[in-house]
Amino acid sequence: MADLTTLANVKTWIGIQTTGDDATLTRLVASVSAYIQSWLNRQILTASYTEVRNGTGTPSIALSNCPVQSVQSLTLNGVTIPQSPDGIAPGFVLHSGNMLSLVGIAYTSIFPMGLANVRIVYTAGFATTPPELEQAVIELIALRFRERTRIGEVSKSIGGEVVSFSQKDFPDGVRTILNNYKKVVSLR
Repeated sequence: MADLTTLANVKTWIGIQTTGDDATLTRLVASVSAYIQSWLNRQILTASYTEVRNGTGTPSIALSNCPVQSVQSLTLNGVTIPQSPDGIAPGFVLHSGNMLSLVGIAYTSIFPMGLANVRIVYTAGFATTPPELEQAVIELIALRFRERTRIGEVSKSIGGEVVSFSQKDFPDGVRTILNNYKKVVSLR
């Protein structure tokens, strides 16, 4: 999985100007980026996908990844369907981020019922990490970087005062941003 931020952006946020922690921070950039994308159940940056789906008998089908940048090919029952040049001429049309529909073709403009009879090759994802998501990644990296000196501690007594540490996987602000990008898997 691709990194969702850069070492330079993390160092700027944390306020580090030396190179002594670069190896640790670089490892955190990669691991936190992978962890977040795993938690989101999706890749964020542009990637190629091939989906083999069951025909639904409906005029549209939602692709699993978004935002869809382009559809390279659509095959129904082994027949390649071209992209409609204008949304009226026969072919497929991409709508609102991840909806694919058929117009004016032999199947009365529906995805024909069948098992694994729809094959879609497409490109989806963001060209760059959305700014609010990148900031959430940076904040989680900064938190993990600071926590490395107190791994496993839930509290510490300092000068007669007890300091408690959060044991959450994400701070609330980070979770709020991540929830906006989480892919919910439907049970079909």
